[in-house]
Amino acid sequence: MEPIIRIKDLSKYYGSKQVLHNINLDIQPGQVIGYIGPNGAGKSTTVRILAGMDADFKGEVEIFGLNVKEHALEIKRRMGYIPELAELYEVLTPREFLLLVGRLHDLDDELILQRAGQMLKVFELSDNLDERMDTFSKGMRQKVLLVSGLLHNPELIFMDEPLSGLDANAVILVKEIISSLAEQGKTVIYCSHNMDTVEKISDRIILIAHGQVVADGAFEELKQNEGDSLEHLFSQLTGHSNFDEAAKGFTQSFTQQKPDHE
Repeated sequence: MEPIIRIKDLSKYYGSKQVLHNINLDIQPGQVIGYIGPNGAGKSTTVRILAGMDADFKGEVEIFGLNVKEHALEIKRRMGYIPELAELYEVLTPREFLLLVGRLHDLDDELILQRAGQMLKVFELSDNLDERMDTFSKGMRQKVLLVSGLLHNPELIFMDEPLSGLDANAVILVKEIISSLAEQGKTVIYCSHNMDTVEKISDRIILIAHGQVVADGAFEELKQNEGDSLEHLFSQLTGHSNFDEAAKGFTQSFTQQKPDHE
């Protein structure tokens, strides 16, 4: 089976600073990939490149067998992108916003409203279909964002902290939706700092640190080598430990006395 994503010698610079160092990855269709790493490791940069939002890189990146620099628009038609923070048109209602998004993907209005209505019903937002989104909570906006990224039935889906702002029931629902998408043969690239969620939903976990892949495999495989939890694996491979001592050092700041001034 041909990989849906093929990355060869991917490097990225911001000025003189190199943030990605010769990354090589093949990702097969139908996988849920947990793509994790500390802040500044290069996760978001990688996703931006794969999503066709940054063409200033070195190396080769192919999606659906197409070069991302040469066929960005065609690739975007077949992929969905759900960022952690996105600027919704808050003066619009969900109906108006999703019609706009659907039309950008060449869907007819009847299909857009049918799909959007069913998806919003699942998220218990049917009664809010014609309310302006500037009145919505963060969780409600996140649900609309999730619908907008999946409305056109993409083959490849990038999710960057998609559970941000959601309540416990909605979190469980989104996890089940991700599993259902994978069962339909779709590929999900899931970026998050929530190790528990990544551990439970991912077929394969890719850990990046300092712009390099430092672990790659199913959780059970990685666990045999590094520890009994993904959090432990994460801390060991990213060079962080002694959290108890660090926490004590933090709280000890409360015991410091105001310095005397002569």
